[in-house]
This record gives sequence, C-alpha cells and structure tokens, in this order.
Amino acid sequence: MTVFDELGDGVFRRRYESLDLNIGVVLGTEAVLLVDSRASHRQADQLRAEIETLTALPIGWVVNTHFHWDHTWGNARFPEAALWGHKQCRQEMVANGEQVRQDVLDWIPAEHHEAVNEVLITPPTNTFSEQASIDIGRKVDLTYYGRGHTNSDIVVGVDNVLFVGDLVEEGAPPSFGDSYPLDWATTLSDIELLDAIVPGHGDVVDRVFVAAQCEELRAVADLARKGHRQQADIEHLSARGPFPPATMRIALARSYAQLDDEL
Repeated sequence: MTVFDELGDGVFRRRYESLDLNIGVVLGTEAVLLVDSRASHRQADQLRAEIETLTALPIGWVVNTHFHWDHTWGNARFPEAALWGHKQCRQEMVANGEQVRQDVLDWIPAEHHEAVNEVLITPPTNTFSEQASIDIGRKVDLTYYGRGHTNSDIVVGVDNVLFVGDLVEEGAPPSFGDSYPLDWATTLSDIELLDAIVPGHGDVVDRVFVAAQCEELRAVADLARKGHRQQADIEHLSARGPFPPATMRIALARSYAQLDDEL
C-alpha cells in the first residue's frame, strides 16, 4: 500500500505522523520536485527512500514553503537538488538558524538531540521576492502573497493542487510564534485557490475551509486592534478570540507588537 496520496496527475502528498507534517511530491519529465524536506536528516532520508518506491526519477528541486525548521532541516540530504524559497526564508535561516537549533534542543526530548545536532542547516540558494516558476516538464508556480504565518510564506501551485504551507492549519490552531496576525487574513484572502489545498500540517482542505479560517484570522486582527486602542489586557482578551486562550495570547502579543511598531 502506497504512503502517498495522489491529488492530481503525478502530484502527491505524504502526511507524516511526526508533527502531522505534509510533504509534496511532483513528478516532472526527468526529475522530481519536493515541497519541503522534513525536520532532520534522518527524516529526509526516510522521505527519499519512500520516493524511490514511487518513482525512479532523481530529486531535481526542493521548494521550502517558509523558513521553519520542521519544513527545511532535511534540505542538506538532497545535495543534487536546486533549493528554492522566498528571499526572507534564506535570510532567516542564515541569520537565526543556530539559535533555532538551541531553541529546539531546549524543548525536544533528549532522545532526539543527536538527530537535531547532526542537521546541517542549508538555506535555499534560489530565491525570489514575489513570483517564480520552475519548469520541470510542467510548470510549477511559486507565489508570495504577503506576511502571515511568517514573513516568508509561499504557495506552490501545480495543475489543480496548491501547497500552502502553514498559511493554513488543519487539525490544530494556527501557529502564531513568528506570525504577522494583522496581515495574515488579507494574505490568505488574496491567494488564488485551486481544487486541492494542502496545508503544512493536517488533512487536505477545500475553499470553504480556507474561507472559514480566514474569517477566524480576521477576527483575531479585529480583536487585537480594538484591544490595543483600549489598552486592554491580553490575558483578558485571550478568552474572547476564535482560538484557545493559549494560542490567542501569542496571537495578541504579536498583534500588539505590530501595532506598537506602527505608532
């Protein structure tokens, strides 16, 4: 039984139990394009072995949807591939990669420390600001619509399938740790959605799901703007949002920081 779900002609996703992470696999004429590379060398090696059961084609390209470690730390295990991502993805990985490693080591169980320490943090070398296309024998479009989950979120479109990274979250609340909550809903609403929408984590979703999450994100921004004007306490506001209080506290803190920067 295959571990891949075919969402379009030669367009697959692999959903991993670890972090409930999705990886995209797109078959080209002479090579394969991957969307994200998993969270470690060991996980990337598992991915490569699984792809070899799907196709004999080599890995030609790896596209990072954003800079977060769980999506990029397998990059080094595909040395033959051209690495693509937003220019801010590269900048964040170069500037902050080692600090992120220490942060991960602080919370991840000790049995995983060896796997974390052996990672060679490898940023994308092919970068863009707004839009790029990769010809793999079929066109794969890479588009940056604006800030949201991070400052570097891109979407990857091929045929009827759209990989949106962590701009959309299924099965858990959105992650706001590096987010721009005041921008996120607008960014998400601008995306030209396709038939199958693959979030960075969780199950494949549709336009209705994305529209609902967009409204939740808009509610976060509206609550934050009102609370900031009234100098409302974040702890008090966190019980009034569309997401659990622990998530709302982070979202509101990030929102307040954005609003303070605008003053």
